[in-house]
Amino acid sequence: MTPLAAPLQTSLEAHFARHVPARLGVAVSGGSDSLALLHLLYDWQNAGGPTLAAVTVDHGLRPSSAQEAAEVDQICARLGIPHDTLKWQGWDGTGNLPDQARRVRYALLVDWAQAHGLQDVAIGHTQDDLAETFLMRLARGAGVDGLAAMRPRWTQAGVTFHRPLLDVARARLREHLRGLGQSWVDDPTNDDTTYLRPRARQVLAALAPMDLNAATLADVARTLSEVRTALDHSVQRAARSLLSGQAGDILIDQVGFAALPEEIARRLMQAALHWLAGGDYPPRGAALQSLVQAARAGRTMTLHGCRLLPAKTGLLRLTREYAAVRELHTPATALWDNRWEAIGPTAPDVEIAALGPNGLRACPDWRLSGLPHASALGVPGLWKGETLIAAPLMGWPNGWALRLSPDRDNLLMPLLCH
Repeated sequence: MTPLAAPLQTSLEAHFARHVPARLGVAVSGGSDSLALLHLLYDWQNAGGPTLAAVTVDHGLRPSSAQEAAEVDQICARLGIPHDTLKWQGWDGTGNLPDQARRVRYALLVDWAQAHGLQDVAIGHTQDDLAETFLMRLARGAGVDGLAAMRPRWTQAGVTFHRPLLDVARARLREHLRGLGQSWVDDPTNDDTTYLRPRARQVLAALAPMDLNAATLADVARTLSEVRTALDHSVQRAARSLLSGQAGDILIDQVGFAALPEEIARRLMQAALHWLAGGDYPPRGAALQSLVQAARAGRTMTLHGCRLLPAKTGLLRLTREYAAVRELHTPATALWDNRWEAIGPTAPDVEIAALGPNGLRACPDWRLSGLPHASALGVPGLWKGETLIAAPLMGWPNGWALRLSPDRDNLLMPLLCH
C-alpha cells in the first residue's frame, strides 16, 4: 500500500457510506484514473468491501484499443478479478463521436451489469474531469444545470453508476499508481484539440497562475450543484401541489402554474416532458419557453412528441402525441414508449401499441375513461396482429393490466408512478 492509499481509500469508501453493495462492477479503460480506482477497490475488497467484477469497453476507434483491453485483462487476472471486454463497432464516421461513444458505453455497461446481476458500477471520473466538464459547458453557455457538478451517482435502467473519486485530483491517483509500480495508457485523443475536452484541459493549465485550478472550479461546480438541488426541491413541491396523473397523462392546475416563478415553471414543464417522452435531452431554450407561455395562457401546443391541451375545468393536460407513437410496437414482455409495462398471460405474439383510431373503434365505451380524443389515440393497448385483445386503460382489461414503470430517473417519478 502506498502512502497515499489511506486518504484515497477514505475518500472512496465515504462515497458508499450510505450503502455498501455486496457486489460492485468497475469500468476500467486502462487509463490512470480507472486503473487507480481498480486498485483502490481491490484493496477494499480484500479488507471486506464489495466483491468486484471488471469490464472494459473497447470502442474500436484506435488500432491499439484491443491491446489496451487485453492489458487490462492481464492486470485483472493478476489481481484475481473477473474481467470482460465489450466491443463497439457501430460508428459510421458521422455525428458527434464523443457523445455517441459515451451513450454506447453506458448502454453496454448497463447490459453487462444486468447480465451479471450487478446493480452498481463504479467509474473513475475525478476532480479534473469535473473541472474540465465545467469549462466545456461554460463555453457552450450552459446554465445552472449544465455547470453544476457531475452527479456522484445516478441510475440508468436499474443500474446505479458511482463516481467515488470526484473529490480526488488525477495527479494524486497517478502518484499512487507509481508507488504501486503500475503503468497506465495515455489515450492520444486526450491531446487531440479537435475535441473540446483536450482544449478545456489546456485552458485549465493556462488558468493555473490565477489560482483557477481544478480544485477551485470543482468547488464552483459543487456550489451550483447545491443550487440545482434547491431548485429541484422547489419543482417537486410545485409538482405535488399542481400535478396529477390520468392514464399516463399529466394534469396541471393552470392558475397555480401561472403563478409560479419563471424558472420553476420552466423546470416543471421540462420534467413533465421528459417524464412523458423520455429522451436524453429534453427540450430547452426558446421552444420550452414557448410551451410555458402556452400553458400560462391556456393554449394548445405540441413539443417533444407531447401535446398540451387546455380544458374548461381549469386543468391543462399534457399528453403523448399520437403521431409520436403511432408506429411504435413492442413485445408485451418489453417496455412500451419507455414507460408502460404489461402484466398478463404468457403470449409471445402479443404486442403493446397505441390504440389509434382502430383501437378506439374496438372500444365503444372509451369516452367513459374521461380522456379527450387526442389523448385516447395515444393510449397503449394489447394487440395480436391487427386485432386489439385488451385495453386496460379503457376499462377492458381482458386479463391484462398496464402500469407505468418507475425506473426512469426523473423528478416526477415518485408523484406520477404509484
